[in-house]
Amino acid sequence: MAVTLMIDRLTVTVPENTTVLDAARQSGVVIPTLCHFPGVSSPGSCRVCLVEVQGARTLQPACVTKVANGMVVKTASKTARDARRLSVELMLANHPWDCNACVRNGKCELQALAQDMGITEVRFPSTREPLPIDCSTPAVVRDMNKCVLCRRCVAVCQDVQGIGSLAPRSRGFDTIIGAGVGADLSEAVCVQCGQCAAVCPVGAIYEKDAIEPVWAALDDPTKHVVVQTAPAIRAALGECFGCEPGTRVTGKMVAALRRLGFRKVFDTNFTADLTILEEGTELLVRLQRAVVEKDPTVKLPMFTSCSPGWINYMEQFYPQLIPNLSTCKSPQQMFGALAKTYYAQKEGIDPKSIVVVSVMPCTAKKFECDRSEMNASGFKDVDYVLTTRELGQLIKEAGIDFMSLPDEEQDAPMGLSTGAADIFANTGGVMEAALRTVYEVVTGRELPMAQLHVAPVQGLQGLKEASVTLTGCVPAWSFLEGVTAKVAVAHGLSNAHTICQMVADGKADYHFIEVMCCPGGCIGGGGQPRATTDEVRKKRIQGIYREDEGRPLRKSHDNPAVQQIYADFLGTPNGHKSHELLHTHYHDRKRHPQGGFIIIWNILQ
Repeated sequence: MAVTLMIDRLTVTVPENTTVLDAARQSGVVIPTLCHFPGVSSPGSCRVCLVEVQGARTLQPACVTKVANGMVVKTASKTARDARRLSVELMLANHPWDCNACVRNGKCELQALAQDMGITEVRFPSTREPLPIDCSTPAVVRDMNKCVLCRRCVAVCQDVQGIGSLAPRSRGFDTIIGAGVGADLSEAVCVQCGQCAAVCPVGAIYEKDAIEPVWAALDDPTKHVVVQTAPAIRAALGECFGCEPGTRVTGKMVAALRRLGFRKVFDTNFTADLTILEEGTELLVRLQRAVVEKDPTVKLPMFTSCSPGWINYMEQFYPQLIPNLSTCKSPQQMFGALAKTYYAQKEGIDPKSIVVVSVMPCTAKKFECDRSEMNASGFKDVDYVLTTRELGQLIKEAGIDFMSLPDEEQDAPMGLSTGAADIFANTGGVMEAALRTVYEVVTGRELPMAQLHVAPVQGLQGLKEASVTLTGCVPAWSFLEGVTAKVAVAHGLSNAHTICQMVADGKADYHFIEVMCCPGGCIGGGGQPRATTDEVRKKRIQGIYREDEGRPLRKSHDNPAVQQIYADFLGTPNGHKSHELLHTHYHDRKRHPQGGFIIIWNILQ
């Protein structure tokens, strides 16, 4: 049903239940906002989008006010402008004025609002006592001195991720955004996904900086510093330099990393291809034990294990399902183990001198590389993790004109990969890549190019499923003849909760389930350039699929460098050497959920 209203003398017709904010934007009228973020519930708390509505007793927040037939809205009246300006001035009164030293300088939404409103001084004194900065986790830093109480972080943590680690504490002027029942994030049930940092409009939540230690390693002549880049980076890094989301900058990224001083520029895609061989073999072995040997200890469905935020979630919320997780390390950690064994041996380098730097779209990767079990090589597998945003900053600090760089190729052998590895970046991509290989292994038949994409597992629907009936199986896998393999894909932890509960309740008849922690998969990771809306996710996803489609090799088992590493070093997929270096175990880390404690704490306050 359509609704017609007047906005600043413009007649506007929009569907019912549209907010005034969205109706204005559709008609070309810009209303400033701060607490509002696309895809995340708006609390209407910041009062930056106040507008006049004829007949209303007070100004109305446009982000939560629904349109009505005959409504007359004034967005730029003096009353509305003054009220919005007052809201921003009050925020600035309690906000530190250290903009030049802030991680969000030049990219801060509050700073931009103040500039757009012409605010050059603040009329009100600060009333806030300084708060300690929370650096208690490996991945995320919280500086509540800069918090503007927009509650975006609360909404994404509770509504999108379903974790509930963050919530308002106390009331009125004493309100702060608290983490669980303690002051620090380390005391809360937090998966380190960084989605809070991705939506924060100011410098109140951000990733823990690894730029300085990476510079120190690059400047140390005794260190052999190599870098690996995740597939999602190549369709997002360009945004740090003004490119449209989804612009592929793989070659320029490689050139920039060489100019920064990395000895070798490798690709996490190499170990993504390796993951498909390891994880696919693990799935087939589980199926064989379950179907042929009738082994009651085999746990199906098997979950993928590439996303560290998802692993953290499983350990804390569904530890009873840990046996269903693939034992494969993530591609990042596989790479680190091989860099300090296979690569070190091949190049005759002392592994003690090798420093592995990862560039990831994900803040949880910082947590993952610090896990105590991630040292199969005898050394820490991965030394430092940079987010996409941090790499953009590193390139700028070095004075590199990114957009003028030539396109260069990654170094062999651990820089060679296939299109199947590229699509690890997208929700459903790991499943697509796995099906490309498993189908050919089981049937002995090559998949036609037209069938490489598995449309049912693509896109931004929260839960997706697909099935394929296996026919014409080779003798080694004849027990799968006629079996309809059922797979599912979930992205975002609220959707992961749904599918985990189905498995826990015995209501999921799937064989294989892919879960990605962040909405959209890695392309929507907490360390990607801001701001990541669904429109941005779609563009990045398409950029990754174009990368895949432009590859001469598009199936992981066709990667000659992967074939060579098995022949020279690892032996066979899921063999002894592979299990030693490329597989791991996970732990029951369940604690009492914090959400209920937060509510009780707020009431007590």
